[in-house]
Amino acid sequence: MTRQRWITLAFQFGALVLALGFTTLILLATETDPWQAYKYIIIGSIGSLRKFSDVLVSFIPLLLVSSGLLVTFSAGLWNIGVEGQITLGAIATTWVLRLLQGSSLPPGVIIALAILAGMLGGAAWACLAGALKTYGGVNEIFGGLGLNFVATALTLWLIFGPWKRPGIGSMSGTEPFPDSLWMPMIPGLRLSPWALGIGVLFIILIYFLMKGTHFGLRIKAVGKNIKAAYLHGVPTTRYLMLAFLLGGGLAGLTGAIQVTAVYHRLIPSISSGYGFLGLLVAMLVNYQALWVAPVAMFFAALNIGSIQLPIVLKLDSTLSGVLQGVLVLFVMLMDGIRQKITKRWGGGS
Repeated sequence: MTRQRWITLAFQFGALVLALGFTTLILLATETDPWQAYKYIIIGSIGSLRKFSDVLVSFIPLLLVSSGLLVTFSAGLWNIGVEGQITLGAIATTWVLRLLQGSSLPPGVIIALAILAGMLGGAAWACLAGALKTYGGVNEIFGGLGLNFVATALTLWLIFGPWKRPGIGSMSGTEPFPDSLWMPMIPGLRLSPWALGIGVLFIILIYFLMKGTHFGLRIKAVGKNIKAAYLHGVPTTRYLMLAFLLGGGLAGLTGAIQVTAVYHRLIPSISSGYGFLGLLVAMLVNYQALWVAPVAMFFAALNIGSIQLPIVLKLDSTLSGVLQGVLVLFVMLMDGIRQKITKRWGGGS
């Protein structure tokens, strides 16, 4: 490992210490024992096989959506519309499952077609944001946020309208699909090994795509300096749209997993906030695919472990969100300090 890499790791560790220190001060201010809070978060995430499997259930969509965000971030794009892309993936998956339910096709084929539809739905929704940016001059942040609201409204309309449960419209979502249209589950647990395998497969593919291919090099060139990339012959518009396509496809796959392996129906908040949490993961790893899995696992463990806090300590579970947010904040702050120190040392040598 190079000296520069050791310095970067030291600053990142310092950011973790500062984030824990800041969260500890908040707990002390509320007269809560911080060690008890941290202990119950750990117990709530790895205290039993069932709890750890729940962590993996949260880890899979976070891993997938973060993998897609690596591509768009590397291209210099803030894909804030990722929540809507997850939602459209879930809607497309639900549509295909409803369409083919009861057909003569084998259940495995129906699930595969539904997942493919989910990826296409997410990719198409991302391409709308991409088209607004590349051809309409609309910043992708504003375009993405607007499309998020549209996706949420569309979900509610479907759940309370055309796809409502027989006789009622319920916030619990559409009618659950039969067991045969679920991804295979581990008996007694909520975890699908197939979903876990898909998540691991795609982060490996993204790692090699961004690290060792001509495509990855061009995406990074566009993200670093779009004008310079264009002058060197890179079709920048095409690569921006491809980045949206890949990012949206993986977000749509996340929505498909939520339908086929977690909720087994379409629910109003099907994205579960994984899009915005994935943004934090992507920023925290500095767009390096190698670190996505461990950081996503850490965030998933915080999410599941914090469920214990209201039960045991009468403390709101949003403490995990505080820790996640300040961790990203301090990582970005420490990275800025590191870059200034490195430049000063480099200038003086």
